Amino acid sequence: MYTISKEFHFSASHILEGLPVEHPCSRLHGHNYIVRAEFSATKLNAIGFVVDYRDLEPIKKYLDEQFDHRHLNDRMSCNPTAENMAKLIFNTFKQQFPTLSAIEVSETPKTNARYTPDYDS
Repeated sequence: MYTISKEFHFSASHILEGLPVEHPCSRLHGHNYIVRAEFSATKLNAIGFVVDYRDLEPIKKYLDEQFDHRHLNDRMSCNPTAENMAKLIFNTFKQQFPTLSAIEVSETPKTNARYTPDYDS
């Protein structure tokens, strides 16, 4: 199995709903997000790629237009957690990029959430 990944960066604010008022994430705050898109394939294409990194420009464009310097609560129909964001981004691009195997979203250097679909269920 071959696996590659590419990172994308953006900054945004959010408020996480449903937390106690004393929880810091229940207040307006922001992050410098890192999104890592992972692609996997058992065979390489004729050039020797899983996917050409330059072909991933639509992901960058989407993140820049939808999330960069935005308030995520206004951009997502669910609670804007890293977990929900990872699944949303994965579902947005899986059809366009069949080798997409996972999306990871990091809010801080010490935290990340990863969405990998469960094809067995």
